[in-house]
Amino acid sequence: MLPLQATPEPAPPEPAVRLEATVVEGRDDSLIGFAPAASTGLIGAEELARRPLLRGGEVLEAVPGVIVTQHSGAGKANQFFLRGFNLDHGTDLATFVDGAPINLPSHGHGQGYTDLNFLIPELVKSVGYRKGPYFADLGDFASAGAVEIEYVERLERGVAGVTIGGYDFMRAVVADSLRLGGGDLVFAAESQYYDGPWRVGNDNERFNGLVKWTRGSGDDALSFTLSGMESDWNATDQIPLRAVQSGALGRFDAVDPTDGGQSERLAFSGAWRSSTASSRSSARFTLARTDLDLWSNFTYFLDDPVNGDQFQQTDTRTTGYLDVRHSWQSDLATLPVEHSVGVQARSDSIDNSLARTRARQLLSTTRADDIQQTSAAAWWQSEVRWNDAWRTSLGLRGDLYDFDVASDNPANGGDKQDSILSLKFGTAWAPWSNGELYVNAGTGFHSNDARGVLTTDNPATPAAGDATPVDPLVRTVGAELGARASFADGQQSTISLWWLNSDNEILFIGDAGTTEPSRPSRRYGVEFANFLRLDNTWTADLDVSWSHARFRDDDPAGDFIPGAVETVVAVGLTYADPSGFFGGVRVRHFGPRPLIEDDSVRSQDSTLVYLQLGQRLNEHVTLSLDVFNLFDEDARDIEYFYASQLAGEAAPVDDVHFHPAEPLQARLSLRASF
Repeated sequence: MLPLQATPEPAPPEPAVRLEATVVEGRDDSLIGFAPAASTGLIGAEELARRPLLRGGEVLEAVPGVIVTQHSGAGKANQFFLRGFNLDHGTDLATFVDGAPINLPSHGHGQGYTDLNFLIPELVKSVGYRKGPYFADLGDFASAGAVEIEYVERLERGVAGVTIGGYDFMRAVVADSLRLGGGDLVFAAESQYYDGPWRVGNDNERFNGLVKWTRGSGDDALSFTLSGMESDWNATDQIPLRAVQSGALGRFDAVDPTDGGQSERLAFSGAWRSSTASSRSSARFTLARTDLDLWSNFTYFLDDPVNGDQFQQTDTRTTGYLDVRHSWQSDLATLPVEHSVGVQARSDSIDNSLARTRARQLLSTTRADDIQQTSAAAWWQSEVRWNDAWRTSLGLRGDLYDFDVASDNPANGGDKQDSILSLKFGTAWAPWSNGELYVNAGTGFHSNDARGVLTTDNPATPAAGDATPVDPLVRTVGAELGARASFADGQQSTISLWWLNSDNEILFIGDAGTTEPSRPSRRYGVEFANFLRLDNTWTADLDVSWSHARFRDDDPAGDFIPGAVETVVAVGLTYADPSGFFGGVRVRHFGPRPLIEDDSVRSQDSTLVYLQLGQRLNEHVTLSLDVFNLFDEDARDIEYFYASQLAGEAAPVDDVHFHPAEPLQARLSLRASF
């Protein structure tokens, strides 16, 4: 999928405060002297153009070590993996688009739910990433890392494109920009349909639209963005391995053909940036309305042998967010110091529910809640440059939360507050001109679902007082040693050794289709990322990540963390000839993972190959072919191990449940600029 021709902008992700600007085109731009840690980076549109995208959320796979999968229909939020985490739909990976937070707390389906289906990949200008709890401006959900996606602010040419592909894939996109009111107006629309290889077709229809007006550029700009998404789909959720092995189900069959969902998103945001020779100020706000109806059945007939176990989760919310920050330079004696301060505030007004259904028809309501979740934070960070080779930073962050739940069961409602302080430290030392060494440490946190914070009666059981409320805010502590080196023009390598403790884990619970807090955990690992521009036509990249994840307490069940990713390898090789021919191949290896605490059941590994070939036919027209799962591997996107019961079975069966990776398919795209 090729990006539109965007005017390159400076821009480390705004939260990584440095007063100098960097023009980013690919990943080969050196961040030596700027990056706060080895595991931070910035990927420009040039490299993103070399990545065929099966689904829009795979933009995040440009971040070394990130895996993006799906365990349900095409319209649902993706599943993410990073640094020894099965992040479910986004917990512990904070995601921002043009400064707007995407993670949804106390969500009807999962804590931190991150739906990126509204992304229009051609408009993405850059993807910035920072891993670990070392940055004062990042709070909830950022313990494993944070990804900051920025959209373009102007297009050199308008573009219209169409894509057709296997399994009834059809997509059309049009975008242009014009001068308006002393600024640049970007407008784009995307329409997509995909049925997929499933026996029960996805029948996924999605429409995205965006209008963005910007006056100015870089650190002196004013912008406003209005975007919207509407999507509906059928879903083939994960299926039991025993049924596939017996021949009762095919790999792409469904147990409950009525699973699926519909979602909407409407957001309005604004950003203001102003700078002088020694200071920079910014303010961003977002107002978003999101709506999700989701029907799922993961256990089939385990709880209800007559009607089945399908349930409906709904989440309708209005989110308001504000982020204001200021940075300036001063001297400490004769030493230059850069100070940064900021405040953030967020409010989510949420109406969500959980109900029992049959073929999407309501049987009974398990619980219904009105939630008002409000948070505010203030942070400070200062960086001292002791000499040309050595700099240190120290930061402090304070967060205050209020959870207010009005439940259909008064025993599960109420109001609760919590607060937490987080300390951050980093140092960078450049012993040679083309390399830098880093030490980072910090404390962070993630919030728990407001319903879990206040629930005392389990709504699925008749007993009263049988649920224990969870801690509102959960502490994480992490550290990292790293290095960055650029030994030749166009080459960059980073390596990081990291460690992270969490006071409790969040696990997927198969029989409820939800997540819940669990035991304290420890993770550590190593990441090795490389990018090389071989010449004016060839580029290559290699990213290798390995993680070790265990529970820290004693339990006879074992200490392995189910679903914790261990090994990720990503390799890419691309070619672009001045004559207009281009191509590339990408290989992504997703290693095996424990599926149960004693490690007696493990997932399969998978290695998927993507291929891209294309030709610029003339100055205005480009034809390209993307091929996914080139060798048609029978891989699995996701696997779980839990008990379920199929129709006709006399008792529940503990089994692996999986969602297959999509088979070999090709998509042909024609794009014209005007």
